[in-house]
Amino acid sequence: MRRYVLAPDSFKGTMSSIEICDLIESIIQELDPGAHVDKVPVADGGEGLVDAFLSMSGGKGRRIETTVTGPLFAPVSSFYGMLDDDTAIVEMAAAAGLPMLSREERNPEKTTSLGVGELILKAAEAGAKKIVIGLGGSATNDCGLGMAQALGFRFVDQDGQELSPVGGSLSKVAKIIPPKTRMIPDSVVIEAACDVNNPLYGTNGAAYIYGPQKGADPAMVEALDKGLRNMAERIEADLGLDVRTIPGAGAAGGLGAAVVAFLGGTLRPGIELLLDAAHFDELVSQADYVFTGEGRMDGQSLSGKTPVGVAMRARKFNVPVIGVVGSLGKDVDPLYGVGFTTVVSTIRDLAPLEETLQNAKIDLIAMVRTLVRLIVAKK
Repeated sequence: MRRYVLAPDSFKGTMSSIEICDLIESIIQELDPGAHVDKVPVADGGEGLVDAFLSMSGGKGRRIETTVTGPLFAPVSSFYGMLDDDTAIVEMAAAAGLPMLSREERNPEKTTSLGVGELILKAAEAGAKKIVIGLGGSATNDCGLGMAQALGFRFVDQDGQELSPVGGSLSKVAKIIPPKTRMIPDSVVIEAACDVNNPLYGTNGAAYIYGPQKGADPAMVEALDKGLRNMAERIEADLGLDVRTIPGAGAAGGLGAAVVAFLGGTLRPGIELLLDAAHFDELVSQADYVFTGEGRMDGQSLSGKTPVGVAMRARKFNVPVIGVVGSLGKDVDPLYGVGFTTVVSTIRDLAPLEETLQNAKIDLIAMVRTLVRLIVAKK
């Protein structure tokens, strides 16, 4: 009896990781009857993190719907996940996500992470002993001012006036005033799923790298970067923490630094958190094959792509890893050095992008059928 572990990321815009797992499982059951399949739908720190954790819980977790403050201060419908071991999963994108805004509304000087803090507080009040925060898909560049304000921190200017928790306030912060009593108990473990290594500020920091996609023009990028530098100085002066050199501090508009500074949390690769939660090492140690993949992979995927994390884990157990991707870019040879046995594209015909996306599911099924036939044929 062959054993398969399925751990794909989503094909963004076409299929979720859970859908892909179900499709591959159905093909295996058809072509390799009696095979054992373990499904580990994975995601990075952005959208889909809650669903991925809930899926791996085997129905023992629940999605909790709620209302929080959105990125432009209007109430928005949101959610978080709660697992049966009292671990809460929070997606910052569910409260301050870029898709919540039209292109005209995108302005990181005016957006806030306030709702993220409200989600964290709701999870703690619901009894969470551990909170995992997904840092991805943000519309903000406020260095977590909003999140921290929701948790009792105050930020004032040189005249002692309280500042609005938005990116445009960063340069004006003259003092950080912590709450007299922490609203999140020290006993609650905080971990952030962070799949980028960007520092808080500088040419590779939050503002310069991610500000433009959030609506910042060059002048705004420069102003936001200056504000992030000021926040690093204030955090060190008022809280005694140096966040300048922390890899990932610039994630989600500086929310990475905020998790460390205001919550006492740690930053970890999202894929590592997911694989640990799924007991992936135990599963893969008994597996014959691992399937992973996502919408596109190329030589740059080594910089933190989810399937690479899967392959690196599987390599420790010498299990063959099959990467099934939509689009396969150039310079993929480095992928074979981190654990992939093969990486294949599902695209069968040259066609316009819209048509290719429409055919993504059909093409995936065809490719996986080919691969499983090859596996079954091997005696």
